[in-house]
Amino acid sequence: MAIEAQLVKTLRERTGLGIMDCKSALAEAQGSLDEAEKLLRKKGLAASSKRSERVAAEGSVGSYIHIGGKIGVLVEVNCETDFVARNADFQQLVKDLAMQIAAANPRVVSREEVTPALLDQEREIYRAQARATGKPDAVVEKIVDGKMEKFYAENCLLEQPFVKDTAISVGELLSQSIAKIGENIVVRRFTRYGLGEKSR
Repeated sequence: MAIEAQLVKTLRERTGLGIMDCKSALAEAQGSLDEAEKLLRKKGLAASSKRSERVAAEGSVGSYIHIGGKIGVLVEVNCETDFVARNADFQQLVKDLAMQIAAANPRVVSREEVTPALLDQEREIYRAQARATGKPDAVVEKIVDGKMEKFYAENCLLEQPFVKDTAISVGELLSQSIAKIGENIVVRRFTRYGLGEKSR
C-alpha cells in the first residue's frame, strides 16, 4: 500500500527515527500510526539492548534548579562518544532526567541499587499491613509482591512514569533515546537537594 508522506513525517516526529524505518513500519502496520509506533518501539528496544553492552565513558553532568531555589538536582548521564555528549538530543535528555529527579524524587537509578536492608524493611512493613487484614499467608505474599512492584515504580528512576509523558517510563524514554541517537546511554548517578529535607 502507498504510504502518505504526512504519515511518515508524523511518525518521525513521534519516534525520532529515519524515513525508511518509519515507512517500512507504516507499511507493516497497514498505515496505522499507533501500530507502527509500537513496532518501532519494539525494534528500538531490541537495538538498545544490543548497545547496552558497549562502554559509555563520555557524557555530561546536568543540573536543574526548581523555581524559587527550593530543589536542586545534579545528574551524570554517560554515552559512548564526546560527539554525542554535545548533541542537542542528548543534552535535552539530560535536562529531562534532571527535571524528572526534581519532580519525582527517586531514591536510586534502578532496582538493582536498592539495598537488601531497605528491601527487607519494606517487605516487613507490607507483610504486617497485609496480615492485619486477616488474609491467608499465600495471599499475603502476593499482596507484598504487588506492593514491592509499586515501591520500585515510585523509588527507582528508570521505573518511574516520565513526568512529561506518563504513558512511558523513564527506562522506555532512555531506550527510545538510545535507538534515536545510536549509542549506549547510561544514567550513572544523581543527587537531589530539597531545602530543609533530610537525606534518605
